[in-house]
Amino acid sequence: MGSFEFRLEHTDPSGARLGRMRTAHGDVDTPVFAPVGTQATVKAITPALLAEAGVRMVLSNTYHLYLRPGHELIRDLGGLHRFMGWSGPILTDSGGYQVFSLGELRKITEEGVRFRSHLDGSQHLITPERATAVQEALGADIIMAFDDCTPYPATEDYTRQSMLLTLRWAQRCLKAQGNADQALFGIVQGGMYPDLRRESAQRLVEMDFKGYAIGGLSVGETREMMFEMADAAIGFLPEEKPRYMMGVGTPVDILDAVRLGIDMFDCVMPTRNGRNGTLFTRRGKLSIKRSEFASDPRPPDEECSCYTCRNFSRAYLRHLFQACEILSSVLNTFHNLHFYMQLMEGIRKSIAENRFMEYYSDFVNSYNGE
Repeated sequence: MGSFEFRLEHTDPSGARLGRMRTAHGDVDTPVFAPVGTQATVKAITPALLAEAGVRMVLSNTYHLYLRPGHELIRDLGGLHRFMGWSGPILTDSGGYQVFSLGELRKITEEGVRFRSHLDGSQHLITPERATAVQEALGADIIMAFDDCTPYPATEDYTRQSMLLTLRWAQRCLKAQGNADQALFGIVQGGMYPDLRRESAQRLVEMDFKGYAIGGLSVGETREMMFEMADAAIGFLPEEKPRYMMGVGTPVDILDAVRLGIDMFDCVMPTRNGRNGTLFTRRGKLSIKRSEFASDPRPPDEECSCYTCRNFSRAYLRHLFQACEILSSVLNTFHNLHFYMQLMEGIRKSIAENRFMEYYSDFVNSYNGE
């Protein structure tokens, strides 16, 4: 059976879902947001600070760890949890999106993807079997099937062939999996064609994965198109299994996706924005770089109780950023992660109390921006 289990605990009248995932490294309440730790680290933050911010699960990337330092080394050193000093659940992306991003450096065939490393130009082949084996060596709690991420725009014929390839690769990943303690998720593709999204979802469900992700979004399409494609697939995914919208996103995007019935999210947004001097607040994003904050004694967010807001002024945070101090990235990133974790906690509480749409409206009305 394995150690992974998902239990749907409650559904709000809006369709928002409250659940719990059991993994070998602890339980995770859903909806959940996982910060991105591409290279076995969430940038500018320690594992202890992640836990203090309320983070329960992190994401790492198969492609990057395969190239450096190598999955065999990580396996031999006790697995990814021990290697990065994180005791909570870890999800690994199969690397499909990163391979997609390589452009002319890669060639897609039925066998898999041949590509040149962006680090040293060395040649590699990742197949569905290889992607699964690498993730098993890493020891993540949730692993993803290897997929072909369809570019945007793309013709319907190209998109269909890409979607069918992803389905064939998904079947090969299932066959290759040897560790039942890891939950293997299938990935819905189908580009910007609702019929293909529905077909992809239906055929993946027939394969009986532990969970289902909606991929191939945030690749240049409009926000309206992104949610149209997610909505096209969601009704064909089983209620009793977790649903994951990959690469999303902004606070408002997360709220809209939760309303559709999505349970899991990941994105670089809180960490990347923090390093670039932008902080999330209940009133919208705040750019600490602006000169108006040079002598501002207020905390970045007067409604926030995180370490950064309890102890430091906007003036100090601006000074750190202007001086290119490493502490700038640490404090800003900690605040943004705390903000996202508080957002998710508020979402879960509102679903449990059957008032998600009230929470949604209150947040959107006070939040100025995406």
